[in-house]
Formats: sequence, C-alpha cells, structure tokens
Amino acid sequence: MPAPDQDTSPTGAWELPEEFRMLAETVRRFLATEVRPLEDKLDHDAAGLPPELLLPLQRKARDLGLWALQTPSEFGGAGLSVLGQVVVAEEAAKCRMGAFFPAAGAFGGNPPSVLFQASPEQFERYARPIVEGAAGKAFTAISESAGGSDPARAIQCRAERRGDHYVLTGTKLWTSHALTADWGVVYARTGDPGARDGISCFIVERDSPGLTMSPIGVMNSFSPAELHFDHVEVPVANRIGDEGAGFRLASDFLVRGRILYGAGPVGIAQEALRLTVDWVKDRAVFGATLADKQGVQWMLADSEIELRAARLLIYQAAWNADLGRDVRTDASAAKLYATETAFRVLDRCVQLFGALGLSREMPLERWFRDLRVKRLGEGATEVQRMVVARHLLK
Repeated sequence: MPAPDQDTSPTGAWELPEEFRMLAETVRRFLATEVRPLEDKLDHDAAGLPPELLLPLQRKARDLGLWALQTPSEFGGAGLSVLGQVVVAEEAAKCRMGAFFPAAGAFGGNPPSVLFQASPEQFERYARPIVEGAAGKAFTAISESAGGSDPARAIQCRAERRGDHYVLTGTKLWTSHALTADWGVVYARTGDPGARDGISCFIVERDSPGLTMSPIGVMNSFSPAELHFDHVEVPVANRIGDEGAGFRLASDFLVRGRILYGAGPVGIAQEALRLTVDWVKDRAVFGATLADKQGVQWMLADSEIELRAARLLIYQAAWNADLGRDVRTDASAAKLYATETAFRVLDRCVQLFGALGLSREMPLERWFRDLRVKRLGEGATEVQRMVVARHLLK
C-alpha cells in the first residue's frame, strides 16, 4: 500500500484505497437492507437485538465476510488493517443503536485483544468459539472506583496466589457486556500498590463462585455492570502472560482501541448531519426554508468541515498504527477531537430539528445521550489532553 504522502490519484488528492471504499459500501448496504428494518421493530432505547433476530443477522454478516474483522488471520479472523477497521466502525455506527452496538451487533467474532497474546490452550478454549461464531462476546474489566483513566495506578482489586490458583477480591465498575457474557478478562493487582508492573491479567468464568454482577444505570440506553469479587478462585492456568505483565499486555489494545472508539461517533454525527440537511431543505419558516438562512448554512458548513478534520485524524492514527509506529499521541488526539466534534455536530443537528430533534421519532436524542458518554469512555477528553501535552513537553 503506498505511503499517505504519495500522489495516488489523477487529481493529486489522497483518498482511501478502493478495497476500503468497496468495504464501506458493503457495510452501508447491509445497514440499509438488513439492520435498520430490524431496529424499526424494537423500542427506541433497545440495547441490542434479541437472539431470534441477532443470530440470523450475524449469519448474513458472516456470509458477506463481515466477521472477526479485528482478529488477525493467524487466529482465524479477517485480519483487517486498523485503517480498514475504522472505515467499518464509522459506517457500522450509522444505525440507531450504533454507538454501543455497531450494525446492531451483527459484526462479531472478535475476542478481547489480549487473547491474541494468550497461550494456545487458552485461545482454543475461550477465544476460538467467539471467532467461529459459536459464542458471543466476552467482557474486559479494568476500571474501578479509584479511577478509570489511570488504570495502572487505580487498580486495587487484588489477586493473591495460593498454590495452583489465585483468589480475587475487590470491585470493578463500568464493565461493558459483562451481564451477557460467559467469561471475561479481569485485570487485578498482584504486586505493590500503584506499580505498573504489579498488575496481572486473568480469564474469569461468569459463573465463578463469589462473582456477582449488577447493572449500573446511566444516561444512555446501554447499561454497564459492577462486578464484585468475593474471594473468587481462578486457576493459575487462567493467567494470561507472566505475573505482573498485565498492564503491558493491555497497553497496545488500549491505545488502538481509542482510534476505533473515535470512528463510531464520527459516523453517527455524519448520519445526523445527512438527516439534518434533508430536513432544512424542506422545513418552511418565515416564508422560506431553513436552508435559505445563512445562519443555518454556516452551522451545516462548520459541521461538515469539523467532521472532515476528525475523520482525517482518525485515518492518520490508523495509518500510522498499520505502519507499526508509536501512535499514543495520534490516538489520543484523534479520540479527543472525534468525540468532541461528533457531540458538537449532533447538538447543532438537534437544534435545527427543533422539538422534533428531542422526540423519540428521531434517533437524534438517543445519539445525543450516547455521544455524551463517548466523551468519557476510553479515557476522558481531559486525559487525552494530558497525553498530548506530555508528548509536547517531554
């Protein structure tokens, strides 16, 4: 694939490789013909599809090759590049529940990324069924009450080794998909408090004695969970990697996860802008359409320009990740700008729709709540600013 600074088109403009443009078109058609008709049958705030609708949808996605896209080919997945993944993430978010269930959950097959560094036995037992579509998702439990944006220092959940097993005690918060998963990855402290080399990673079964879960009510429609570990025994064989290596194992997927996390909000905001453009061209006010008003035109123009900039930041971060470069600063800058921009654009769209933008007849008010959450997830905006500033000042 040519470097991004090479002239690859007749006009001299950089553009996505044709294979990714075709992939984006495939996802768009899938959402239009398969996903949105199913969403229309559900409540406005539905959090995912019921199994009788989801499983057939996932089979159709697999037939199109839209499966295990983030899973490396050596593990049986599609092995899609990071740039390809963000193209899919942006398009897959353009449905009502797309902020937390892209394509309504149709594109599965990806176990937690740390499993790609697990032992062959661990991968075959836990990850292989997800890749092959025989099981759903697994959860990843990192955040705690002491802070989610600085897990290396904030993790207090402890794992003490006792012979051939560890005993986990403590609490995890804001854990996605835990309530519906069969197992998950839990990061717990095995060393000194605050030490980056004192965290280990464990595979924990959902039905382990002593593990209890409860939903946490939040402003959006998708509830994360609180996990309480009351002397939960986990076999040493379920530790991923060496003792104390958990933070190092998590770092790579946390950084790359920020890039993918930012792509979805850009897609949602772009879809909201498309709906808004159609609306203002038809909405008559004071003897003209909304689209005739210069103030409205400038709101639309600002939104389009900012979304283009956000998308290019996401693409640049993904491209550099594919080249094997250190993308910590790129990922933070992209995630920050994408989520802040998407929320700002959506706010303008709600404003232009007026009362209709607040109603449940439109997806805008749900997206508004979801995108407010996105400004905090995967590291709050302020944390991303700290990362960028640290890079500038080091």
